[in-house]
Amino acid sequence: MFTTPRQRGAALVIGLILLMILTLLAFTGVSGSITELAMANNEQFQRNAAQASTAGIESAIPLLAALPTTPGAAATVVGPQPLPGEPEDRYTTRSRYVGEERNLPQSSADKFIGLHFVIDSDGLAVRNARETQTQGVMVVSATGGGGGGSFTQTGTGLE
Repeated sequence: MFTTPRQRGAALVIGLILLMILTLLAFTGVSGSITELAMANNEQFQRNAAQASTAGIESAIPLLAALPTTPGAAATVVGPQPLPGEPEDRYTTRSRYVGEERNLPQSSADKFIGLHFVIDSDGLAVRNARETQTQGVMVVSATGGGGGGSFTQTGTGLE
């Protein structure tokens, strides 16, 4: 079969167009993969910040016994503290006394009161990922009156 020089040139142009289309598809695929990897990294940084914030709340709970139980007292701030094993991830906590509750359900005639505390914890991870969590805590304590009984600690709670 005989071909003219014009037909040979058309095959070259069509081949170049197909090559350009394949190159664009490959570039788009690589670009999408890079974007997805960045999104996965950002999600991991956000989770690290949430874990730091949770760790802050857990570390602040044992310190509640040392807080002043005066309504309106300034919050006690701890931090920024690094997470063990993750020196870039940090938390800062603010713990404050809110008030007390008397006549707790299921308790005997004013023998116990509930001391209400609020802990705000800010977690910070790399790339400026932040997470803030707030936790309310109620510590049940003996009132020291109303029945004349003596009370002892029955667990490893706050001392």
